[in-house]
Amino acid sequence: MNLAQGFVCLLQVLRISATDLRNAAERSDARMTSQSSSTFSVALQRRVSAELQVQSSRAGGKKAVHKMAYFGKLSIGSPPQDFSVVFDTGSGNLMVPGDSCKSAACNTHERFVEASSSTVSQVNCDGSEVESGTEPDQVTITFGTGHITGKCLMDKICIGQLCANGAFIASTDESEHPFASFTFDGVLGLALTSMAQGEDFSLMSQLTQRHIVGKPLFSVFLSDSDRENSEITFGDIKPHHMASDLFWVDVSSPSGYWEVQIDDITLNNKPQSLCEDCRVAVDTGTSQLAGPTDVIEELQKILNVNQDCANYRDLPELGFVIGKHVLNLSPRDYVEKKGNACDVSLMALNVPPPKGPLFVFGIPFLQKYFTVYDHAHSRVGFAVAKHAGETPPSLVSLDDGHVQRHHHAHHHVVQ
Repeated sequence: MNLAQGFVCLLQVLRISATDLRNAAERSDARMTSQSSSTFSVALQRRVSAELQVQSSRAGGKKAVHKMAYFGKLSIGSPPQDFSVVFDTGSGNLMVPGDSCKSAACNTHERFVEASSSTVSQVNCDGSEVESGTEPDQVTITFGTGHITGKCLMDKICIGQLCANGAFIASTDESEHPFASFTFDGVLGLALTSMAQGEDFSLMSQLTQRHIVGKPLFSVFLSDSDRENSEITFGDIKPHHMASDLFWVDVSSPSGYWEVQIDDITLNNKPQSLCEDCRVAVDTGTSQLAGPTDVIEELQKILNVNQDCANYRDLPELGFVIGKHVLNLSPRDYVEKKGNACDVSLMALNVPPPKGPLFVFGIPFLQKYFTVYDHAHSRVGFAVAKHAGETPPSLVSLDDGHVQRHHHAHHHVVQ
């Protein structure tokens, strides 16, 4: 297992799991709407579950942790076989159950039937051809408390009408926990190419190299409201999802993650000098927010969130300085509030240097900010998300310590 895969294991502790809502998911399949021959948007379903976990908190013991997943449809093979997948910027490969997998986790999900596709071929799990007279290899990937073992195949992979030949992992064995409880069938990894088993395993690389997408990027809009559709768009940026101008930040690490530099942490836009040389991985496959233990503990002391929620309305905005802009989270984003019980919902994640210290911005951040992932230029775009029926906050920037609020006037995307 390479370093990137090892790092996946750390992040997968945060990975989403859900009770089996498969029947409900089938009744409310995500709609797919194409914009042109070179762009495509996938509407994403949202599922929430609560499970008891042992998690650090001032009260100690177990607490209910709410986890969320967004997933949509893609197809593999000829004729196409449909799968529901999480579009995951925190991993690099497409993984779905294979028909030879007999474990309980596979039996509760759609499985890829190799014999039913006229275009499938076997490959080694580094993307190389299987030499005559030899058996193809397999790969095992560990996810926190679980694992997947699978063989590697090459076939036609389609997101709507955007299709390319690509390699993927068809599992032959999946541990019951956590995979049996997943509402979705698999995961489409959308991290940078170095995170994948090989270039053929990176679907964005294949779509980009073959000029199948209009632009070599994809954008993500997530909502927690039933009044609007969450979606991921390949090949384009939709300005109507933006309530501020979009600004770009270069990826700061060769790890394969969409990882950018954090210059500081702010409370009500005031820098706190809490995080030197910190970075953040923007991760659509993670349901929570996480950061280095020492920083999280210091933040918990400074925020001093009362467990009875007595000071909830007085809590500050928690901001992260990225690209000279302050990306703020309100108390509802970083505090788990259930009735009259409150606790900081930031989780501890210790990643040692040189890969750390590292924050992970999962779904609570992505519901607040519209994000764009530029595969060709290795950069991430951020804008305040525009949600139906809500007054969006201003985008804040710091100029020599002076706070500037940028009220949205028109849609502006700097290429």
